[in-house]
Amino acid sequence: MFVDIHTHHFPTGLQKSVCNLSVEDARVVLHSEVQGLFSAGFHPWYLNEYSGERMSDLKTLISDKRIAAIGECGLDKNSRFPSDKQTAVFEQQINLSEEARKPLIIHCVGCFNELLALKKKLKPEQMWIIHGFRGKPQLAEDLLKAGCALSFGEKFNEETVRITPFDRLFVETDESKEGIEIIYRRIADVKQCDVLDLYAGADWFNSL
Repeated sequence: MFVDIHTHHFPTGLQKSVCNLSVEDARVVLHSEVQGLFSAGFHPWYLNEYSGERMSDLKTLISDKRIAAIGECGLDKNSRFPSDKQTAVFEQQINLSEEARKPLIIHCVGCFNELLALKKKLKPEQMWIIHGFRGKPQLAEDLLKAGCALSFGEKFNEETVRITPFDRLFVETDESKEGIEIIYRRIADVKQCDVLDLYAGADWFNSL
């Protein structure tokens, strides 16, 4: 069964997926009987949704076993919110990830130096998964050296995929309409491997 580590499509029951939700949507979903795995957090584009009360809600929600990861969260140079606010909210979610012992799904655009500086400063133990990664191999090497994992979606740099170790490689659909099985096969073709080899990074998923 293909593992979709980050999607905005609601789970269908036909595949293993982590569906991304806003904190408010997660509060509604988790108070229902809906089954599946989800991530929840504050996206750097939508920090208007952030408040102390909403952060308290997130702290409560992450105790639910259906919340597999925190996020997507992170830093974005194109966000209308100032960098200091983005960093402050991101750091709170990093701390939540450590407390809950759940990975972070990270959105990062144009702020990788800042991201790596935070990683070095905070020394987190939980996995940081950079979602929708399209960067070049040099940037990928810096992130991998820092202990991050990379998740690839519909668009990716082929050379970066080739150098990413199986145990740090995830696959996602994000908002794409392209099926997860198609993306898996495209990545397997680039790495010249069997599709099953791509499950190494998602082994932790099976314990959820």
